[in-house]
Amino acid sequence: MDVLTALLLLVHLIPVSAAKNGVSSKSRKRILPDPATEPPVTDPIYEALLYCNIPSVAEHSMEGHAPHHFKLVSVHVFIRHGDRYPLYVIPKTKRPEIDCTLVANRKPYHPKLEAFVSHMSKGSGASFESPLNSLPLYPNHPLCEMGELTQTGVVQHLQNGQLLRDIYLKKHKLLPTDWSADQLYLETTGKSRTLQSGLALLYGFLPDFDWKKIYFRHQPSALFCSGSCYCPVRNQYLEKEQRRQYLLRLKNSQLEKTYGEMAKIVDIPTKQLRAANPIDSMLCHFCHNVSFPCTRNGCVDMEHFKVIKTHQIEDEKERREKKLYLGYSLLGAHPILNQTISRMQRATEGRKEELFALYSAHDVTLSPVLSALGLSEARFPRFAARLIFELWQDREKPSEHSVRILYNGVDVTFHTSFCQDHHKRSPKPMCPLENLVHFVKRDMFVALGGSSTNYYDACHREGF
Repeated sequence: MDVLTALLLLVHLIPVSAAKNGVSSKSRKRILPDPATEPPVTDPIYEALLYCNIPSVAEHSMEGHAPHHFKLVSVHVFIRHGDRYPLYVIPKTKRPEIDCTLVANRKPYHPKLEAFVSHMSKGSGASFESPLNSLPLYPNHPLCEMGELTQTGVVQHLQNGQLLRDIYLKKHKLLPTDWSADQLYLETTGKSRTLQSGLALLYGFLPDFDWKKIYFRHQPSALFCSGSCYCPVRNQYLEKEQRRQYLLRLKNSQLEKTYGEMAKIVDIPTKQLRAANPIDSMLCHFCHNVSFPCTRNGCVDMEHFKVIKTHQIEDEKERREKKLYLGYSLLGAHPILNQTISRMQRATEGRKEELFALYSAHDVTLSPVLSALGLSEARFPRFAARLIFELWQDREKPSEHSVRILYNGVDVTFHTSFCQDHHKRSPKPMCPLENLVHFVKRDMFVALGGSSTNYYDACHREGF
């Protein structure tokens, strides 16, 4: 079965899967289940399509929803880069032929795509922190380079930017008409796909994209931990989590059989195929409707893909149960969450800089943050996923500030560990800021066990 056939079959699968998850018939046209924290569906093809995040699919959005007497103070956006070319290829097979030039009249399309290309091609008048100034501003290769952002990825973030502009600028007037550079905080890792994704979102978001007001800071770590990256206990959690993943693979005889079959097709040892991470390349074939590779020994097919994808779903389930990843996440996400609440606290004091913060990142950035927040059922970050922290002020009680957390447009505030019970005591559709502050400053360390009360001690505690 080729990818196109699978996608056609998926049209019939979606209502069934959605119905199993309690989604009404009125909402079955949406690809994203509601809420985003539903446990992953078990159909691997359906799950894979969610991961692709096809730009033409309209999605639910709850950003910016609040009672009329609340004022939006600041917004903090974490994104995963958009759709990209694989980081790995299946050895001894032809690379998928995907064009990474941007063509305005080719699908997927966005009204701002042509203007985005024109603006980026003129070069930047902005200051990018080194080494970002050496990266291309947009993808532009007839045959994509490894890890390169695709046109799909650019369109995904132009759409994200347009959506956030309609809500935060047009509706809530977050930025003044004469906004200045210090009202934006922009940070990205040193990969072209994250810089370009951030630029695409900003181009869709800002009313006037002025290079003089754009300054991207470089973040060397995918955890965005800045000067607080050294954490031995976090690394120990990660090592134990990787060991858990390895043992789960060993127990899956169907997975081992599938790897063996695929290795014979491409004529390499099974161990080498596994190391080449074939699912990364296969997802690219799937998302772009490109047939899986064939050799004289046969073809990699949809059944192989389904077995590997099913194992991923099982791995995520066990990961939630074993809690090792949670320990890694609490320590991995603490520095960036600590920076975020510091910015929020400055905003509550009336300071007008950094009203909109954007972190252009990776799945390995968003996933630990989601886990640390207690959103254990949240889906693995798809291409162009967005996690947003909104800070609100009660106009009737100006000293009171609250937060909302949204994941891919779904309000998950009351699914977080620090606010899951608050809505039972309050009619407000948001959470007191102090709940988040106490969580980051204290409760994250309590959740780790032991007697640590700060990040340094938790990272260096003995006997773990």
